Amino acid sequence: MSETEILHAVMIRLSNAGVKIFRNNQGVAVYPDGSRVRYGIANPGGSDLIGWVPVIITPEMVGQTVAVFVAAEVKTPRGRANPRQRRFLDAVAAAGGFAAVLRSEDDAAKLAKEASRDRQ
Repeated sequence: MSETEILHAVMIRLSNAGVKIFRNNQGVAVYPDGSRVRYGIANPGGSDLIGWVPVIITPEMVGQTVAVFVAAEVKTPRGRANPRQRRFLDAVAAAGGFAAVLRSEDDAAKLAKEASRDRQ
């Protein structure tokens, strides 16, 4: 499977599990005058997929639901996250979000299951 095929399968799996997930395209636009504009969240290094999972807060917060950030870097079985991508994932996890390198639909299911445990 190509990285694009894995990415599409992962997006479907996460979405079906209740994760609101979006493709975070990144790059650089170069205009005729030579100026450049980087686009994409946390470019460079932001994850391929970003979004949130709804989480119901404990009783002391009167049952409010909040969104917890999700970041997923999609790679082929042999692909590796580069240092900037790893730092972004680590920062999301350190802040209480869900972050992972996903190589398959099964990896997506594991991430969704982890996130759903915290939704209770």
